[in-house]
Amino acid sequence: MFIQTETTPNPATLKFLPGRDVLEQGTVDFPSLEAAQRSPLARRLFQVQGVTRVFFGSDFITVTKDEGEWQHIKPAILGVIMEHFTSGAPLLEEGTKAIGEQADADDDEIVSQIKELLDTRVRPAVAQDGGDIVFHGFEDGVVLLHMQGACSGCPSSTATLKMGIENMLRHYIPEVQEVRAI
Repeated sequence: MFIQTETTPNPATLKFLPGRDVLEQGTVDFPSLEAAQRSPLARRLFQVQGVTRVFFGSDFITVTKDEGEWQHIKPAILGVIMEHFTSGAPLLEEGTKAIGEQADADDDEIVSQIKELLDTRVRPAVAQDGGDIVFHGFEDGVVLLHMQGACSGCPSSTATLKMGIENMLRHYIPEVQEVRAI
């Protein structure tokens, strides 16, 4: 098994591409060891000294580290990922669900438009950088979004949110006045 790695805009996060599907749909973010109890792979990754966050996307895994150099922990991470996928063990415990952005029947027209734009224009671009963005609400002209994976804590995430996502949503949906990270 050959696992590629890519840098992300967040210097503390690397994107690992195992050359196979990781999740069929959606994403799962593990911001702590406690949250990782729902995934055998995430639990093992948190056992690597220095790992502080794990994120699963459709065909990638992003791992965030604390201080230190990637050259010291990258081999251990690659080993854990390779061992997991060759073992055939499940990625997630039974009952654990990935997060997706599909529009609900209860959504009003503006929320449906926001989710559609996020799904088609924003999420694919953010996924290329090893992250995801999750819609949390629209209230009084303000869109609330949660950055995950490589985007969480990334130095350029604020610029992406304000200059990219906010400008695009305001262009297509006049009711949107602002975008905020939560």
